[in-house]
Amino acid sequence: NAPEERKLQRLFRNPEASKLIKRCNDFGAGGVSVAIGELADGLEIDLDKVPKKYEGLDGTEIAISESQERMAVVVSAADEAEFIRRAREENLEATTVATVSAENRVKLYWRGKAIVDLSREFLNSNGAKQYATARVLAPQKEASYFRTLPADINEADLAHNLTKTWLDNLTNLNHCSQRGLIEMFDSTIGAGTVLMPLGGAYQLSPQEGMAAKIPVPDGETTTGTLMAYGYNPEIGMWSPFHGAVFAIVESCAKIACMGGDYRKIRFSFQEYFEKLGHNPEKWGKPLAALLGAYHTQLQLKLPSIGGKDSMSGTFKDLSVPPTLISFAVNVVEDVRKVISTEFKAANNPVVLLSLPFDENELPDFEQLKKNYTALYELIQSGKILAARSIRSGGIAAAVSEMALGNMVGFAFDPAFLGSSQESALPNAHLFAPLYGSILLEIAPGQDVTRLLAGLPYQVMGHTQEKAEITLGDESIPLEKVRQSWEEPLEKIFPTRVNLPTDSTPRDDLFFAHRANQTNVPNQSNQTRTETSPARIVPGMAGVKATAFAKPRVFLPVFPGTNCEYDMANAFARAGALVDTMVIRNLSSPEIEESLERIAQKIAQAQIIAIPGGFSAGDEPDGSGRFIATVFRNPRIQEAVMTLLKHRDGLMLGICNGFQALIKLGLVPYGEIRPIDENCPTLTYNVIGRHISKFLYTKVVSNLSPWFNNIEPGTMALLPVSHGEGRFIANEEVLKTLFANGQVATQYVTPDGRPTYDMDYNPNGSMEAIEGITSPDGRVLGKMAHNERITDHVAKNIPGNKKQDIFAAGVNYFK
Repeated sequence: NAPEERKLQRLFRNPEASKLIKRCNDFGAGGVSVAIGELADGLEIDLDKVPKKYEGLDGTEIAISESQERMAVVVSAADEAEFIRRAREENLEATTVATVSAENRVKLYWRGKAIVDLSREFLNSNGAKQYATARVLAPQKEASYFRTLPADINEADLAHNLTKTWLDNLTNLNHCSQRGLIEMFDSTIGAGTVLMPLGGAYQLSPQEGMAAKIPVPDGETTTGTLMAYGYNPEIGMWSPFHGAVFAIVESCAKIACMGGDYRKIRFSFQEYFEKLGHNPEKWGKPLAALLGAYHTQLQLKLPSIGGKDSMSGTFKDLSVPPTLISFAVNVVEDVRKVISTEFKAANNPVVLLSLPFDENELPDFEQLKKNYTALYELIQSGKILAARSIRSGGIAAAVSEMALGNMVGFAFDPAFLGSSQESALPNAHLFAPLYGSILLEIAPGQDVTRLLAGLPYQVMGHTQEKAEITLGDESIPLEKVRQSWEEPLEKIFPTRVNLPTDSTPRDDLFFAHRANQTNVPNQSNQTRTETSPARIVPGMAGVKATAFAKPRVFLPVFPGTNCEYDMANAFARAGALVDTMVIRNLSSPEIEESLERIAQKIAQAQIIAIPGGFSAGDEPDGSGRFIATVFRNPRIQEAVMTLLKHRDGLMLGICNGFQALIKLGLVPYGEIRPIDENCPTLTYNVIGRHISKFLYTKVVSNLSPWFNNIEPGTMALLPVSHGEGRFIANEEVLKTLFANGQVATQYVTPDGRPTYDMDYNPNGSMEAIEGITSPDGRVLGKMAHNERITDHVAKNIPGNKKQDIFAAGVNYFK
């Protein structure tokens, strides 16, 4: 229940509520008995008071039923009423279901009777001790994962058809493209994403991990967090011990590649194994994995701070591979020094920083520490432009992914190709899983010999302008690399759809801007000089607006809204006073009170801003319908139209907010009106899934006050994140919108052409429309999330990201 989870986040981010909490626990698989039972030594729990989704549950079912979207908190008796009130303000139901007792016993009551009465001493003992025999099998050296040629590599092709081998390697499911899956998850919420999951101008280079700014309620920060994971099931199947070792090494290498200090890493481990029964060899697998993790932590002198395990990974005759996933977390003091994986420019040297293994196929930990310490210092001093760790797929997969992001080619040094010490097979070292080793793109003007003195490295070659990978006499075009890399999962997680060959936005609809500058008064009799005039309805009557030092923005938070913090901060940075209100709908009186307060707050505001999210979970009747229903309430409808028609007000809806505006008729008609089949709408993306990425948008009309600071033709890279963003309208509506200059922004290619190309218009909007306005320009609806652009966001995607509609809206009243 994502909307409910979001309410919980809001409550816990409120210091007036969180400071009342003495202890808390989230509900999970153990239900009430665990979530509440772990909070204190002595507890009396009344199961009859626990809110239930379904009737008919008995005491046992209530005690152990899973309920993920709940939290158990302990507050003092004196704060009980205040905490419940704070929760209610966030549209959350809070119920007192237990009390802490002085007696160290856990008692559960149902229908007035104690059905559980256990001493804490007994519970802490975990009951009777159990014993098991474990037999750890030594890994077979001849079957070593590190000495065996991957199944998709043909031995004969290594020497005679390196191009085929290279492309075949990219089709492996463990390291082929996952773009279609990655883009299904919102990667920009919170306005703090430092590294997008896919980097470069083409947004194709997978990153080593997550990099994000620490969320702060006000202002800006350069402090951030890094997170990365490590795990290869094929290593774990060969040796659970080595699987754990290299899971940790991989996660550390990724943190080091982003610019993190490995010495400050903390781990969380996720273990998942088959059902063990009484089989000693099965018990030996988790034991070996834990010993491998423990050994690695001792070598690195790094602790784990959390984890989770499951020993139920068997269904009939199917079992999961021995699994220990390492999650590494790190804090960085300055996100400006975080780096990404994609090659940045041509003619830069690229080196392999090697990590040797010993005779037991274990890494040289002392060398690892030297390598990663040196790498941290080099990145901090700006001498490394890009870094990518080697893992499954080897150097070949790493170079391919680094090249694709900016379509910067790579030429291997002939001396690096051919035979290697590790293998008698020619070029086998290009595909070897050199875990812990790292590829580095060196900044121009650096003396590589001096820079990496004392470290085990090899110069592999250099980046090049040609969009190809040069392997001696063979060259592989990067477009061919991309095709091989993306094809394996294309049918499952599509990144493109087949459109008609003539699917190009028409050029006969474009709005013709007047070239001459004109001085246009707004209703406050303030004059501003523009290339195109601000759209003012002829004969508009009403009270003339006065200037405001801080215009007030009313920002409603509906169930499912998740962009309210980002939008509020964007308006605050622009100089507005933001009035955020949570819409409460848990009871009829609360609904009535919310409707009354909305009307009052609109009457006090100059701007209404509807943020994005997933309205009531994106109900089947269409996203934004719940919001539209609220705004059709007669009191609220009257307040909105008074603001727009008589008080010189403005209105903005982004993403889910845009969907609500269109369902109301506020765009493109400028009034709340009935909607029929002739009205434009927003529907499902043509790709059939959620899309989250950065897209080029271009301002094609600045008649709206929301664009009074932006010249037509100005382009910006902005994040989108939606499943229903495809704008559709009939021919007559489209002609009217363009003729009136109501089409404010369009999706375009990097050279500014409106397009249906899936890379630049993935929702398939008709005529590439991204944002539209009402006839007078006061109401703007758009899909791209301007509010998510802050300092140092998406630094691995080059381009202008500034389209400051918030400053334009606020300055309209100054």
